[in-house]
Amino acid sequence: MDKVQNGYVPGLKGVPATESAISYLDGQVGLLTYRGYPIVELARHSTFEETAWVLINGELPQADHLARFDADLRANRRVKYNVRDIMKFLPIDGHPMEALQTCVASLGMFYPGQERMTANGISADSEFVEQMIVKILASMATLVAMWEHIRRGDDPVQPRTDLTYAENFLYMMNEREPDPVEARIMDACLVLHAEHTINASTFSALVCGSTLAPPNLVVASAIGTLAGPLHGGANQRVLNMLDEIGSVEKVSDWLDQRLTNKQVVWGFGHREYKVKDPRADILQGLLEQLREHRSGQISPLYEIAMALERCAEERLAPKGIFPNVDFYSGLLYEALGIPRDQFTPIFAISRTAGWLAHWKEQIANNRIFRPTQVYTGYDPRSYKPMSTR
Repeated sequence: MDKVQNGYVPGLKGVPATESAISYLDGQVGLLTYRGYPIVELARHSTFEETAWVLINGELPQADHLARFDADLRANRRVKYNVRDIMKFLPIDGHPMEALQTCVASLGMFYPGQERMTANGISADSEFVEQMIVKILASMATLVAMWEHIRRGDDPVQPRTDLTYAENFLYMMNEREPDPVEARIMDACLVLHAEHTINASTFSALVCGSTLAPPNLVVASAIGTLAGPLHGGANQRVLNMLDEIGSVEKVSDWLDQRLTNKQVVWGFGHREYKVKDPRADILQGLLEQLREHRSGQISPLYEIAMALERCAEERLAPKGIFPNVDFYSGLLYEALGIPRDQFTPIFAISRTAGWLAHWKEQIANNRIFRPTQVYTGYDPRSYKPMSTR
């Protein structure tokens, strides 16, 4: 059966699934914008709180609007003790993404409002929508940090309201006052990962949201999609790969063997970008800032990564394959003291801003997703009872 003639495109590659005004990318020139604002400018000058506002509301906020939004986020960082108790009954060797999805899915039971999602829809500007956006976004960092302590057998660190979103997350993870430079770097990382058009997890959020499921389940469905190794988690694999290489001197031979065997080189290539991912450039700059701040002391894996990029440029750049956002982000997170299996949950913390922006946009003009299929099964045939088979 000719898939092209039947209109079937595997993975829906290049098939428009929705209209959106939230983000835009041009993979030929390496441009990514949120609501029209280049990611380079946002990462340099904005904050995660302001970026989340822009994604959700469409415009840069006035000072009083941002102050109120920030205050609401700070006031909603705590979660119910029942959620903590749910975590205590999860296997301590379970993956943090599964713990996060479980607890986010439960939030609607503790912060009810599902009954307001009716067959007639709901206003995207309603108080319920605004409250749930704030509650879920504020809770994400708390949940990720809670699991880090609970799985070690410790009580979680309580969030603080005198710290920014990024500062508070680092404080809850490490239980110490955050270094201002490190906090600013974490803040920029959250900005960089907050949105990226209609990728797999955002599409999952759209499909779930189109049924008028409550927003905590919309985000939980997106978390489940992000957990897959073809979407989130590549930055953890990048570090494992750099460990495998072992030293700068081994990079060239390792890469040649990898390419000869047609094996994945983690952190390289992107479905959309045909040049170096602009986020990768920014993350590399942040690593340089951190190295300077620490008087040159940073992971030896960084030197291996830079050598690998130089070697890959000779072999892969002519094919349009360059470093993507995952190549340097894991190095940065590990340098900030984040365990490797928590890299994807940090991705989820940040991307929740984009998921909720798309959820709000979806319900403003909602239509349930109902794609069709290309049937490849049997023609109609008669059933034979067991006695006659």
